[in-house]
Amino acid sequence: MGGDNPISPAGLAALKARYDHLLGIERPAIVEIVSWAAGNGDRSENGDYLYGRKRMREIDRELAHIARRMKRARVVDPAAQPDKSRAFFGATIELADEDDARRTVTLVGDDEQDAGAGQIGWSSPLARALRGAAVGDLRTVRLPAGEREWEVLAISYP
Repeated sequence: MGGDNPISPAGLAALKARYDHLLGIERPAIVEIVSWAAGNGDRSENGDYLYGRKRMREIDRELAHIARRMKRARVVDPAAQPDKSRAFFGATIELADEDDARRTVTLVGDDEQDAGAGQIGWSSPLARALRGAAVGDLRTVRLPAGEREWEVLAISYP
């Protein structure tokens, strides 16, 4: 395993489930539609055939991408973190900015990120700035809109 793609056990299970769904359900259904449409004659104006071929290419690209991500994945269990006083992979961190606006984020793998749910990818600018932080630390994050300073208020692990 390459190991440069940290991911939680739940994140890896979700990737595998997506891969299995694409390979076992979606792709066979599209193959069936394409083979049926190919038997209908002229393929140049056959919408089912053209769309099916396009969708099959999309599925194959996604399968290859997921396979590469799983091959490079390094499963990290946040609960097994020995130093729970610092922010590392899997930590849930409560932050406050200069205006005392509070925000809670969880450091997750890039394949698991969901900014709307407060899950930020391990290689995002905020996550890079927070790595190794302890409660009370001030961290400056460089964003396209400018620099922003965050104070770490609390750190917890599952």
